[in-house]
Amino acid sequence: MQIGRRDQGITRKTSIKITMKKFLILLTFLPAILWAQDKGFIITGKISGLKDGEVKITNVQQNNALIASGVSKNWEFTINGSIPEPGLYYLVLDNEKPQYIFLENKAIKITGSKNDLKIEGSDSNNDFAEFNKIFNPLMGQLNTLAADIQQQENDKKREGLVKQYDSVNAIVNEEVGKFVSSKKSSYVSPFLLFVTAQLNDNPSLLEQRYNMLDENIRNSQIGKSLSEFIDYSKVGAVGSEALEFTQNDVNGNPLSLSSFKGKYVLVDFWASWCRPCRAENPNVVKAYNKFKDKNFTILSVSLDQDKQSWVKAIEKDGLKWNHVSDLQQWRNAVAVLYHVQSIPQNFLIDPNGKIIAKDLRGGDLEKKLCELFGCNNP
Repeated sequence: MQIGRRDQGITRKTSIKITMKKFLILLTFLPAILWAQDKGFIITGKISGLKDGEVKITNVQQNNALIASGVSKNWEFTINGSIPEPGLYYLVLDNEKPQYIFLENKAIKITGSKNDLKIEGSDSNNDFAEFNKIFNPLMGQLNTLAADIQQQENDKKREGLVKQYDSVNAIVNEEVGKFVSSKKSSYVSPFLLFVTAQLNDNPSLLEQRYNMLDENIRNSQIGKSLSEFIDYSKVGAVGSEALEFTQNDVNGNPLSLSSFKGKYVLVDFWASWCRPCRAENPNVVKAYNKFKDKNFTILSVSLDQDKQSWVKAIEKDGLKWNHVSDLQQWRNAVAVLYHVQSIPQNFLIDPNGKIIAKDLRGGDLEKKLCELFGCNNP
C-alpha cells in the first residue's frame, strides 16, 4: 500500500487505517460454506462473572450468522456444533463485545473471566494467539503512522513518516514469512496471508508463501480461496504480462494495446475531472517529449463520461499521444480489467508486453525512462 502516494490521488475509498475489520474485507474471497461435517466441536466453559443466558458462536464473515448456541447457568455452559474447517468465528458472551476464537471441530475448554479467556483444545486457536501476539503491536504502529501521514502537511516530515511506515511494513512482511515457514500445516497461515495481503505489493512473494503450505492446507477452502485471490492480485503486477484491450480513440476508431508491441508503452489512467491527474500531466508531457523518439510512447485511458470535457483537457494539457475511453468513468472496461481503484495510475510495459513498473509519479517516470534509455542529452 503506497502511503503518502496513492492517497494524493482520486480513489473510491479514502480510509487507509489498518484494522481487523478491514482485513476481513479480503475474506470475501472465501466461499459461504454452511454444510456440516459428521464430526463437530463441543465447547465447555466456566467463566467467572458470566451472566445466565445465551452463549453463541457466530460467523465473522457472514453478518454474524448464528453457527451454534448454548445456555449459561452458574457461569457454566456447553455449545455443540460443526464447521467445515478451522476458521475465525465470534464467541458471544451475554451482552459483552464478541471475542475472536479460531474454532475447529474438537473438544474445546474455555475458562477464566470474560476479559481474560483461557482457551484449550484448539491448536488453531493457539496459533491464532501467537499471530495476535506478533502482529497486533506491529499493526498498531502502522495504524498510528498511517494516521500521522494523512494529517502531516509538512512534506519533509511526511516523507520521514512514510519511511518509518515502510520500515515497520518490512518487519511485518519478514514476520509473515517466519510464521508461515514455521506453521505450514496451520489454518492460521493462509488466514495470515489473507489479512496481510494489503501490506505486500508483491503477488509473486504471496504465491511463494502459499506454495510453502502443506498440500492439505492449500486444498482447503481457505487455501483455494487464497489461490484465487493471488490470481486476482497478479493482474497489473510488476513482472506480469499486460492484459490486451481495445477501446475507441477520440475519433471513435478502435485502438488496441497490442498495436504498440515492440515499444515501451506507458498505459496511463486519468480523467479530465481528476485534479491530481491534471497536476501530474506536466510531468508526463515532459517525459513524453524527452523520450518519444526513443521507442517510447503513451496510451492514456480516460475515466471520463463527457467526451467534450475529455477532448478539451487533452488539448489544454498538451497530451500529444494516443487516447482511448469508453466514457464509463469508474466502470471503464480497461480500468476494471486492470483493477484500477485510484487515479492517476500508470503501468510501464516493455516491448515484449511485460509490466516492468507502475505508479510512476512526479520525477519517478523520467528517472525510470533514464534507466532504460539513458539521459546523456539534456
